[in-house]
Amino acid sequence: MAKIMIQGTGSSVGKSIIVSALCRIFKQDGYSVCPFKSQNMSLNSYITLDGKEMGRAQVLQAYAAGLQPEAYMNPILLKPTSDKKCQIIVNGKVYGNSTAMQYHNMKLEFRDMLKEHFEKMEKKFDIIVMEGAGSPAEINLRDRDIVNMGMAESVDAPVLLAGDIDKGGVFASIAGTMLLFTEDEKKRVKGTIINKFRGDKDILEPGLKMLEDIVKVPCLGVIPHFRLALEDEDGAVEFNKKVTAPIDIAVIKLPHISNFTDLDALKSEEDVSVRFITSVEEFGNPDLVIIPGSKNTIEDLLKIRQCGLEDRIKEYSKTGLVIGLCGGYQMLGKVIEDPYGVETDVGKVEGIGLLDIETIFEKEKVTTRVNAKSEIDFPMKKDGESLTNRKLDVYGYEIHMGICKYGKDARPLFNITDKNGEKVDTEDGAINMSGNVIGSYIHGVFDGIDFREFIVNKIRENKGLGYKKSKAYENLREGELDKLASIVRKNLDIDKIYSIMGIKR
Repeated sequence: MAKIMIQGTGSSVGKSIIVSALCRIFKQDGYSVCPFKSQNMSLNSYITLDGKEMGRAQVLQAYAAGLQPEAYMNPILLKPTSDKKCQIIVNGKVYGNSTAMQYHNMKLEFRDMLKEHFEKMEKKFDIIVMEGAGSPAEINLRDRDIVNMGMAESVDAPVLLAGDIDKGGVFASIAGTMLLFTEDEKKRVKGTIINKFRGDKDILEPGLKMLEDIVKVPCLGVIPHFRLALEDEDGAVEFNKKVTAPIDIAVIKLPHISNFTDLDALKSEEDVSVRFITSVEEFGNPDLVIIPGSKNTIEDLLKIRQCGLEDRIKEYSKTGLVIGLCGGYQMLGKVIEDPYGVETDVGKVEGIGLLDIETIFEKEKVTTRVNAKSEIDFPMKKDGESLTNRKLDVYGYEIHMGICKYGKDARPLFNITDKNGEKVDTEDGAINMSGNVIGSYIHGVFDGIDFREFIVNKIRENKGLGYKKSKAYENLREGELDKLASIVRKNLDIDKIYSIMGIKR
């Protein structure tokens, strides 16, 4: 079994996307390959087929490798709830909540478990592509490291060090990182990668040679800056603020926004612009307002109330379309209660009041994959023909602590027919009597064609635009992953990487 680890000079340098590229390249070359990140910190999570929670970055990497995502690819997920506190997910299940210091002191408890996970993976796959986190040169964390050099040493993995030239200072960041490594750590680094390059490579070339002389490690390539319709690193997403297409979808960028990948499928519609707003001044006149998920629903609701966005959303809802997802769905209701202090010490807070529902937070988290159909009939038109009694099929996953009670002025939105492979008959989401305020717990609800096509065509109809058929998001993702692999294959010394892993070709 071969292995390689991508570490970076800091956060957001492109580690996740490089791992995705390598997974797809090795798969294309006929190897069974699997991604692995021992510890991820992100509010962007995903639910596997067996109901376990993991980071979204490893989900994309799994797809690149031709695999279904599984929690062992990301055994530890940290979900920040404040600047100093987080929820700890271990092997896909909630382990507990802790402060940063508490978690720092408990990390060594997980070291043996992580190694055992890796050793099991070694028996199943030809190649494992590992990803580090943040910077590996955090010298204050070295003695308890379980995600960068500590993990690489534990499983004896060679390391490639990536730096982001788009930020500036890439030579200093690579040289500085190497300077802070111990002698054994320096020996583990077998190559460097310059990422996100714009410009003339001939001008860069002398610097690459000088860097090699300084760090005594070869540069394995320079990856150009590119834009593809793929999820970026969990902390590196660019929250667009401009209207760039005829259809303007405004998303409230909550302080603890989570699962913003719910919106990626909407971005795939060629006439749709998705922008993120944080103030009344940025609100504008959108065609749709979305309140996304949140890791701290009550605190984020109070924040948008304080800055005036709540009042603006209420005013907009008199004529506009509003959709709430998970935490955003809860905010749209009349009341949110937290009797067990799951999120905050605030026991009860008034909601925005656009949906006649009440939410109560429970102690246990719901983590399920679901299939559902629309509970109500959506009027649809295709090719000029009216389609009545249309039941929309949706699929996705639930990650939430709350349950909702319906009032007399709210109708369920979906009927869930399947949870983690078991047949069920339960209600989800809500829609107001006017049909313009909608909420659901289902993450990824736009990934399927039906609901996305209905919502966007409803907007097109309101704007006097023609109806369009939506494309399968999964097919788009596969094509983009192949493009990614092609770009990286052309610009990295893949033969050298095979050699570093001990594979002869």
